Amino acid sequence: MIGIDWGTTSFRAYRLAADGRVLDRLERAGGILGIPAGGFPAALRAAIGPWLGAGEAEILMCGMVGSRQGWVEAPYLPCPAGPAEIAAATIEVPFEGARVRLLPGLSTRDGAGVPDVMRGEETKLVGLLAAGVEGLVCLPGTHSKWARLQGGRIAGFATHMTGEVRAVLLEHGILGRLAKPGRSEAAFARGVARSGDPGGLLHHVFGTRALGLMGDLAAEATADYLSGLLIGHEIRAAWPRGAGSDEAVHLAASAVLAEGYEAALGQLGATVIRHGDDVVAAGLAAVRAGRGGVR
Repeated sequence: MIGIDWGTTSFRAYRLAADGRVLDRLERAGGILGIPAGGFPAALRAAIGPWLGAGEAEILMCGMVGSRQGWVEAPYLPCPAGPAEIAAATIEVPFEGARVRLLPGLSTRDGAGVPDVMRGEETKLVGLLAAGVEGLVCLPGTHSKWARLQGGRIAGFATHMTGEVRAVLLEHGILGRLAKPGRSEAAFARGVARSGDPGGLLHHVFGTRALGLMGDLAAEATADYLSGLLIGHEIRAAWPRGAGSDEAVHLAASAVLAEGYEAALGQLGATVIRHGDDVVAAGLAAVRAGRGGVR
């Protein structure tokens, strides 16, 4: 089988054995935003043509390729949902020469009834479920997801736009005029600590500028301080330490993304259990098994 994680800006594909082992993989640019109208079949064939030529005839896709801006829109499946429900909700995508199905995204609502959605991350969560993971999971990214896995299902989740907000502030805001390239672990830790002070996120973000103007924060440390501040606020909102919990956090991400989150979680007293970023391949294999093959 071929498993595909097709996102907004990137394309990942895995050639999977019948038992779920990854036989081969590829990663390339070519996210959905760069695909012209009607161009998805040709783009897919160009990426995985050699595997199709070798006889692969089953394809299972997840990610933004199933969004309104993608190839075919796959409706959101409400939580709680497990591998069986996700497998049953896959939809067929017409493609000559192979059987192609697309995973749904997931939806949930918070305590106030406001909806939240994910698309692509659910496959990583299914991969973690297949490995027997239960509890609180953090998936860092442009839109970080915090999900609860319970009873073999995805019970619910919450999204935090931490990565996107950081990019907007540095690339399009006044903070970007202060910041200069550089790395500072001390500034990152200082930002994490600041996130616990009174005043709220917006006040703390403006304080980043004031610290720089007053000479209390080097320009080369500004970006890392802001990262610590934003990630610190995210963790304090998502990790129920305030309720007296000492629950461990399962962290699934690439080494680059996991580094800051692992440091911030450790600073705030959390026990972190790391998982690799390729759990999406295990998730695709688990959904395929739930369907008895892509049919």
